[in-house]
Amino acid sequence: MIKLERISKGFPGVKSLDDVDFEASAGEIHALLGENGAGKSTLIKTIAGVYIADNGVIYFDGKKCRWSSPKQAKDSGIHVIYQELMLFPELSIAENIFVGSAPLTRLGTINYRLMYERADEILNKLGHKLDPKSLIKDLSIADQQMVEIAKSLVGDVKLLVLDEPTAVISGRESEILFDRMKILRNEGICIIYISHRLEEIFSIADRVTVLKDGKFVGCHKVKELSHDLLVGMMVGRELSDIFPKKKFPSFEAAPVLTVRNLLALPKVKDVSFDLYAGEILGLAGLVGAGRSEVAHAVFGSTTRSDGAVTLGGVPLDVPSPRESIDQGLGFLTEDRKGEGLMMLLDASVNITAPMLSEFTTIIGLDRSREKQAAEDEIRRYRIAVPYPGFDVNKLSGGNQQKILFGRWTRACRRVLILDEPTRGVDVGAKVEIYEIIRKLADEGLGILVISSDLPEIVGLCTRVLVMREGQITGEVNGTDINEELIMKYATAAKKAPSVSVT
Repeated sequence: MIKLERISKGFPGVKSLDDVDFEASAGEIHALLGENGAGKSTLIKTIAGVYIADNGVIYFDGKKCRWSSPKQAKDSGIHVIYQELMLFPELSIAENIFVGSAPLTRLGTINYRLMYERADEILNKLGHKLDPKSLIKDLSIADQQMVEIAKSLVGDVKLLVLDEPTAVISGRESEILFDRMKILRNEGICIIYISHRLEEIFSIADRVTVLKDGKFVGCHKVKELSHDLLVGMMVGRELSDIFPKKKFPSFEAAPVLTVRNLLALPKVKDVSFDLYAGEILGLAGLVGAGRSEVAHAVFGSTTRSDGAVTLGGVPLDVPSPRESIDQGLGFLTEDRKGEGLMMLLDASVNITAPMLSEFTTIIGLDRSREKQAAEDEIRRYRIAVPYPGFDVNKLSGGNQQKILFGRWTRACRRVLILDEPTRGVDVGAKVEIYEIIRKLADEGLGILVISSDLPEIVGLCTRVLVMREGQITGEVNGTDINEELIMKYATAAKKAPSVSVT
């Protein structure tokens, strides 16, 4: 369906694509992988007509092509669904599906009856039951993604590109998305699929192409690859051990964080646990189990109905984020862009935000000291940012996440809560983040890791608490930590006994 030969694309000081070959066939789901900065986005934008290649040739549907605009590529049958959905929240599903191409009456007005009928036909084709009159703002993220896919079916779509579609959904929603992708593949549509989640690639893709540093690494059938080989292709080295070696903390000293009978209805129902200095404690469970709600209730960003939290021996009786930070508790939220970063500000401000008093004088904010503090964290975490005043919204997901690590490790002295610490970052950045987490624990921080990635929980944590429906149903320690046992407790109807191996 599409074939690129020796494609190159450069920007001032950077060569994003260097003689890259790529091809994908009709009726195929073709994964495109690589670390952040590998050239995936540039390649997709070249296919979509956003960028014009400096060198090379593109063949689409058997013809040599050179698009000068996204509209030309779209008119040819190429539709790209980016991570940030391009929908109008105040308009209906049907209006979004037919934006710019709504059927008209003889008087030149929109024929709403016909538009709703056609929208319903397209949604039924995808096997997704939605009311075409519903407003986008009232839909879940998963349903909004289906509307984006439905938009592509208005014309004669031949190539569909999905860029990190599961970054904001999980579980059953992901399975529904994969089912719809298979329907489109079986109808002969070529699908290019970009994801950092390697388990998805082995589940859904037929072939995979890997890029690294703007260059083509290889193309293989997925069934011919192992997980380790695919990771090795992406990062350019063998990764027999992605996770740092575990170190078990001392349980003789008092816990650095104690939570007793925590209640934050409706999601958190009587949760109790201890966290020790130097420990990496996992909090696992299915989506909706209440893990993130526990973190917010401990930190004070949501209201507790009942329960007690003690940090370093000091009760947090009047919970608030400010009080938690002052007592040495940091919280890296799962919603990096919505709750974590200030996307319109620069890197230095994002790093120093919780500690402004440290840089405030009687005449105002000392920006030079603030800049120096930011530079220290940028060096410490090897953040790829040109200078501290660089806009944080222009950084990769991995570097944005490291900005947050720089912020919270400056601010907190006792406990760091990490909610989905590697969501939306590539394999190479994950390895760096795992090393950061291990180093912080070695420095004496107590770390609570919440993650939906079970291999991450198993690989990082020396003790794991498992939640279901707002309660802890099991505890797994030491060498007994494995995915099967965690899933057993995650689906258990009653509270399960702990496995004591230390």
